Amino acid sequence: MPLALSSRALTPYGCAAAARPTYGGRGKPAYSRIRHRCAIVVAIVKRSTVLTGVAGLLALTAVGARAAQQTVTHTDAEWRKLLSPQAYDVLRHEGTEMAFSSPLDEEKRAGTYSCAGCDLALYSSKTKFDSGTGWPSFWAPLPHAVATRTDTSLGMARTEVHCTRCAGHLGHVFDDGPKPTGLRYCMNGVALRFRPGPAA
Repeated sequence: MPLALSSRALTPYGCAAAARPTYGGRGKPAYSRIRHRCAIVVAIVKRSTVLTGVAGLLALTAVGARAAQQTVTHTDAEWRKLLSPQAYDVLRHEGTEMAFSSPLDEEKRAGTYSCAGCDLALYSSKTKFDSGTGWPSFWAPLPHAVATRTDTSLGMARTEVHCTRCAGHLGHVFDDGPKPTGLRYCMNGVALRFRPGPAA
C-alpha cells in the first residue's frame, strides 16, 4: 500500500512536527528517517549560533585593539599645558618620581588605572600588588594598553613601558614579580589616573 504522511505544521527548523506514517504494508516506517534528518538540521543551526557568538567576541576584541591604536599626539608646548609639571617630566621626558611619593602606591580600592596623558585604561586593580619599592606595581597590563622598548639610559639594559595611545613614558617592567606572570610593572604614580569602581 502506498506510504502516506499526515499533514502537520512545520517546526522553525523546517521539519515535520509529528509526521507519522499511515500505511498497512510491510517495510520500515519513514518517521525514523525524518527524525534523523531533523536532528541533523538542529545540530547545524546550533553550530551556526556558536560560530556567530565567537565571531562577535572576536569583533569586540578587534574594536578594543583599534581603540588603543588611535594615537593621541600634541606638540611639546601643548603637552606642557595639559599636564602637571611632574606628569610632563615623566610622561614626555622619561623622568622618574621619587619613591613613596605617590598616593597611588598605597591605593587599595577596586578600580582602573588610566594614562594621565590620554586617559587610556592601562591596569586593573586586580593585578596591583605591594612590591615594597615605593612605586605602584602591577603583574599585568590590560590588553593592548602598553608597549615596551629597550632603555639603556643608565648604562644598563632595562625594559621601558609606555602607553600605546600617546606614547607617554610610564615606567619599567622587571622579571621579579609574583605569579602568574612573574613580572613587575613598576609605574610612576604621576603618570597614572585612578578611577574607583568595578575593576576592569
